[in-house]
Amino acid sequence: MTKIPVPGQSVRGSKSGSPIMAMFDLLGRRWAMGVLWTLSEQGPLSFRGLQDACETISPGVLNSRIKELRAAGFVALGEDGYHVTALGSDVYEALLPLSKVSKVWAERLADLEKPHKAQTG
Repeated sequence: MTKIPVPGQSVRGSKSGSPIMAMFDLLGRRWAMGVLWTLSEQGPLSFRGLQDACETISPGVLNSRIKELRAAGFVALGEDGYHVTALGSDVYEALLPLSKVSKVWAERLADLEKPHKAQTG
C-alpha cells in the first residue's frame, strides 16, 4: 500500500502527527491539492484527462499523487474515471474559504504594488 502521512505519527512539521498536520503534509505535496481541486471542479476524469487538466504535471507525479489521494480516501476510481469521494469533497469544501481569502490577499498585494509601480514607471 502507498505510504501517506498518518495522524498520530511523526509527519513533516509535527512530531506528534496531529491530524491537521498530517493532512497538510499530504496536501502540501507537489500537485496533491491541484489534483484534488481539479477533480472536485471538473468531475470524474481519466488519467489522461486529469493530466491534460493539470497541464504541467508529469505522468509519474500524477500517478504518485493519485495513489496517495486514493490511500487517504480522498479520491477513488470509478467507471467514469477518477473522482473525489465524500471525504475528498469535504476537504474541498473546507478549502473554499481559504480560496476566497487567497483572492482577497492577491488583490491587496496588487493594490500595494500600484503606487510602487507608478513611482518607478
